[in-house]
Amino acid sequence: MTASLFTQIFLFALVANITVHCWLKLRHLRHIAAHRHAVPAAFASRISLDEHQKAADYSSAKARLALIELLIGTLVVLWFTLGGLLQQINRFCAERLPDGSYWHGLALIAAALVISFVMHLPLDLYQRFGLETRFGFNKLTPRLWLIDLFKQTLLALLIGGPLLLAVLWLMHHMGSAWWLYVWVFWMGFNLLALLLYPTLIAPLFNKFEALSDASLQARIEALLARCGFRSSGLFVMDGSKRSTHGNAYFTGFGQGKRIVFYDTLLERLQPAEIDAVLAHELGHYRHHHIWQRVVLLGLLSLGFFALLGMLIHQAWFYAGLGLIPPTTDSSPAATALALLLFFLVVPIFTFPLTPLISQLSRRHEYQADAYAAQHTAAADLISALGKLYRDNAATLTPDPLHSLFHDSHPPAALRVAHLKTLPST
Repeated sequence: MTASLFTQIFLFALVANITVHCWLKLRHLRHIAAHRHAVPAAFASRISLDEHQKAADYSSAKARLALIELLIGTLVVLWFTLGGLLQQINRFCAERLPDGSYWHGLALIAAALVISFVMHLPLDLYQRFGLETRFGFNKLTPRLWLIDLFKQTLLALLIGGPLLLAVLWLMHHMGSAWWLYVWVFWMGFNLLALLLYPTLIAPLFNKFEALSDASLQARIEALLARCGFRSSGLFVMDGSKRSTHGNAYFTGFGQGKRIVFYDTLLERLQPAEIDAVLAHELGHYRHHHIWQRVVLLGLLSLGFFALLGMLIHQAWFYAGLGLIPPTTDSSPAATALALLLFFLVVPIFTFPLTPLISQLSRRHEYQADAYAAQHTAAADLISALGKLYRDNAATLTPDPLHSLFHDSHPPAALRVAHLKTLPST
């Protein structure tokens, strides 16, 4: 392949990507507006017209913001590649650090990440302190935001730095099969993160306290016993210090499994509804959805690393994206450049996979709902979902095609209709 041909393929994929994304967002906006004036029949008894319209306005505002983010993200990719920014950063690092060294490679990736962060920062701040505040969801203060940013940066340095250094070392020393060694290392790190995150990382950002409501704890333990589930504890997370959104989840695996409730969720749901939500989460565990997603991540990442293993030696790959091909493709800096360039542009070419991944996720949600209906009343889960949709201002009327591409959960009406067909306790 020639560099000019690859440039044309890249630009075509980029234009197709942004065109499809914009078309889907505009469809979504029109569909929400067309159904803004009436609450869907399945929710008419639980959600008022004002609440439905708030959800419509909130979802529309997020969709419009996503369009702006899409345009900025596209410009960032173009600037880094054909605009020459990545080449300038690489030259800057080479002039000030030992050329081709690990320091050169680490500085190149760090600089690119910092520039990307700064370019997206205004919209991120607007989303949190503008949009979320306007609709009454934000509880995050500027001080807490700065503290979170400091902690995230520190973790990136302490964990991300050594992780990246290890990847560059493997790419440099493991010969032509480096991509297989990197993949094994990457998957091992992800499994370790799943094990350690609940007890070491999450408590850095939120407070987790044992569930203190004795009657609720007794109900939940009875449900766990019926489901044959063992947990290392029931915890309440202070999600309310950042947002009014509510949720529940279980995390970890093996002996480290724990169940976590947002404090905002416990305030809004009745005990039977909490049982139903928890049973849904347990359904994910019982159907091995986490491990299925780990396997999917493993297969996709293996394919990506193998592809990078082929592209890293191709001069047209660099030249077609606006960079001068490295004189040697085995130095740590050269491998860092290839790694950065690849993961910068690969999302543009993988967009067609999005509806397939979303479809798998929605299938998992239906399975978890069915499991919940086996161990609790389906009506309680329907009631809980109605409150969650209402309190989180989630639109009840998403565009079906937009939902097919972007939503990890089935549309509200379809999910409730499915629950009504299920036998329950």
